[in-house]
Amino acid sequence: MPPAHNFPPGFQSQFHQRWGGLSDRHVRALAWLLCAPDLLDAAAPQWQGRIAALSALPLPDLDAWLHDLDRHPAALHRHLAAQPIVRLGRYAEKLMAFCLAQCGVLVAHGVQVRSRDDGTVGEFDFLLKLHERLVHWEFATKFYLLAASGHGNDADYFIGPNLADTLGAKTRKIFERQLKLSAHPSAQVHLPEPVSAAQALVKGWLFYREGEDGQLPGTSPMHCRGFWRPMSEIDMVTGERYAVLPRLDWLAPARLPIAQALDRHSLRDALAAHFAGERMPVLIAVLDVAGEAALEADRGFIVPDDWRARADAQHGSTRP
Repeated sequence: MPPAHNFPPGFQSQFHQRWGGLSDRHVRALAWLLCAPDLLDAAAPQWQGRIAALSALPLPDLDAWLHDLDRHPAALHRHLAAQPIVRLGRYAEKLMAFCLAQCGVLVAHGVQVRSRDDGTVGEFDFLLKLHERLVHWEFATKFYLLAASGHGNDADYFIGPNLADTLGAKTRKIFERQLKLSAHPSAQVHLPEPVSAAQALVKGWLFYREGEDGQLPGTSPMHCRGFWRPMSEIDMVTGERYAVLPRLDWLAPARLPIAQALDRHSLRDALAAHFAGERMPVLIAVLDVAGEAALEADRGFIVPDDWRARADAQHGSTRP
């Protein structure tokens, strides 16, 4: 466990208190997937009870299992190294697949369904055997920024950092199409028995401008939160130390040696160099020093100054 430290209220402090003893970065990411609040609220009526529950997995002692895995991570490392991983979503899927296999419930992972007439119809993220029934889990790990002031109650105003999609579009795709895959005639050859339930497991973080943090209907009230600011406001982000987070380190709250943490001037220089030739937002961690480590206390995207205007131009005409 890390030394006693006065973190601001938020998910990061809870994570460090429970999982501060984990040192392997992949085990820490898996701990976040298994313990972070879901992005979607299982009790919200619009999901019609179709939210997966990790409590259904037969993991009798999660703390003991993860700490043992942290001491002996070779099997997890081999699993992750079997194929090159560059996408965050694929990384999260591989971590979850490892856990599901260890639980003894994984029937299949990443099963593509193709039709002779339509080509690729879809993909089963996970087929599981739970309580003697075949269950389909659709899995996603997503990061969205609230891109328009006053629209925190509309999922289509939560936009991905690369402007590629919205939370509204993603949830419509999951619940209106992907969870219906088992009903397609071409899916039957992949199913050892009928699917008894199709459910969504969605993890992630939502990022807000200062003063715009609200409660989007359908999301968990405990969802992981962060901030976002344009590059011109970088000096308004205050902290002891900072880190620029590589994409595959976006899941769990950051923990790194103090020597690797950046001061304010180094952070500004790193971001200026990035935006000199790149328009993709950068995820940073605001760090507090705790003993020999620097631990994430907050996180946020730093975006180009025109990011909000481009987000509105790209998605404004496509919102329902």
